[in-house]
Amino acid sequence: MRIALLYPPPWKVAGPDEARHTKDGPPEGYREGDLDADFYQTPYGLFALGAQAIRAGHQVKVLNLSSYPWSKVEEIVQKLDADVWGMSCWTANRRGVRLVSECIKRHHPNAHVVVGGPHATPLGPELLGHYPHVDTVCLGESDITFLELVSRLSKGLDTKAIAGTVYRDDGRVVTAPERKNVSDLDALASPQEYFDTHIMMTSRGCPWACTFCGAETSWGRGFRANSIDYVLSAMEKVTSRLPVRMIQIKDDTFTTNKKRVLEMCRKMRERNLGFFWSCDTRVDLLSDELLREMRLAGCQRLSLGVESGSQEILDKIDKKITPQEIIESTELAKKYGIKVRYYMMLGNRGETKESFAETLRFLERAKPHEYVFSCLSIYPGTRDFYDAEKAGWLNRSIYFERDFQEYKTPFDASEDTMRVLNEWFFSNHGLQIGYRDTTADYECIAERLGDYHAAHMDLGAAYYHEGKLDLAERHVRKALELGYPCPGLALNHLACIAKARGDIEAMMDLFMKAAKTDPQHWVLIQNVNAARAWFKKNGPAQHLPLELVVRHDFQLLERTMQPTLPGPLPEDYAEWRPALAPAPLEAAEEFVKTPDLEGSKKGLDERKRLPVV
Repeated sequence: MRIALLYPPPWKVAGPDEARHTKDGPPEGYREGDLDADFYQTPYGLFALGAQAIRAGHQVKVLNLSSYPWSKVEEIVQKLDADVWGMSCWTANRRGVRLVSECIKRHHPNAHVVVGGPHATPLGPELLGHYPHVDTVCLGESDITFLELVSRLSKGLDTKAIAGTVYRDDGRVVTAPERKNVSDLDALASPQEYFDTHIMMTSRGCPWACTFCGAETSWGRGFRANSIDYVLSAMEKVTSRLPVRMIQIKDDTFTTNKKRVLEMCRKMRERNLGFFWSCDTRVDLLSDELLREMRLAGCQRLSLGVESGSQEILDKIDKKITPQEIIESTELAKKYGIKVRYYMMLGNRGETKESFAETLRFLERAKPHEYVFSCLSIYPGTRDFYDAEKAGWLNRSIYFERDFQEYKTPFDASEDTMRVLNEWFFSNHGLQIGYRDTTADYECIAERLGDYHAAHMDLGAAYYHEGKLDLAERHVRKALELGYPCPGLALNHLACIAKARGDIEAMMDLFMKAAKTDPQHWVLIQNVNAARAWFKKNGPAQHLPLELVVRHDFQLLERTMQPTLPGPLPEDYAEWRPALAPAPLEAAEEFVKTPDLEGSKKGLDERKRLPVV
């Protein structure tokens, strides 16, 4: 079967020279930046389904159309003749799913349109009721469900009553029996076998049940994980092809099984895989031993779901952590040089001006390296969603009848509290910098970790910023000798050290060496381009300033390349060929850096703007 897996745009996006679509366009008041930068990443589930289908012998294309102008979307759908069209449906792109399904049926009336994802799962019957051009909804974990659906279609069999689906039967919307989740995740095809994505999942599910989170609806209750050998094999395969040796592990709670992660980290070191990574987890699932092993295995950043600094709010959202636990885990991670990022929230149940002020005071005490706030969004399938329905102020029909991006609203805050929250948020949205490690901190970290390349790199960078160039060079070169996974960034530092000494020839030699050995880091590209422009203007003779960026933090440089991001499609995108493993990546002219300003700019809306039940 020919299968097209699409990540659609959120609505009808206007092209550069096109007028805004008055119908089916962005919601009223939409501003650039209201959609989080992460929105444009292809959901991991599409890669998982694509890998399963390729292994089963089907022809598969994964297309990210998340920022494409609607005219281009229409053109692509018309030209691409697929038997099965699958889409990942999130709250933010639910309208795009409807529009694309209509477009598919207009051009390919006999094709089968199937939708899944975290928005479709809790609203499966409603979605089929409102989206007449969608044939099937796959609920929850869809690896096996989707394969069974495709298998039946390939044999010309009826697709009704497949476990784990919602379908139509003589005009009626019917929910089939539930399908059990996959018990052995190693039995599934690895997305890293076929797709070059820096995002990776090593487990599914979370044993906790925070009120704002829909993980249980998507994955079921509990926690399941791939074996360590399965994970390491996938890491090895994909890092050999990625332009930058960095991976984001996006498990809901990576360190749920601390013993598993400890063993995984030790085996990563034994295999000398040589890449940097980040992960997300909870503060109560960390220990001194675990964090040390994570750091030595390449962990550069730890993102923690903190949400609030008020114990009262933490209790109301069923977080089951304390502010003191957050501080203790933060200090442990800092001890080994892991950068700590907090995910914070505004508008959770019980939020008041006083609880928010308490949160801000807490951040001053906890001193994370970074923190980013998001406004509460009521996602279908969460406890917030069901409790709001019971309380009578939310009707699920609004997700189909209204054009808002996401339903961002305080759960029960007063208008006065919401005004204070929004005023603060509009001035402080995006990634905020908190604690900055000192040279003394890095000296202690290097002493604790011994001859670990990244500790030497951190220390060398600290000495550079203090103007201690000889010490800086010594530690950066030591990092390279020890096998620093991103030599381009280390060579960039050495080039900047040479420039600070006035040795322009050595600077350019080091830039050129970096560009040949490890070229695709955004810092390096920016500096090389700046130096070239400087020379073109005869900068040395004219005594013109040359500003260089000196950074090596965990920043991913992703090429604007399909299918991970909505880059340009090849000219032959509509042609079908047998599925093959991906070829090694080649140089690309277009790049997009993971932005420093992360998170949505969209604030909280008043509930009264939406219909009250």
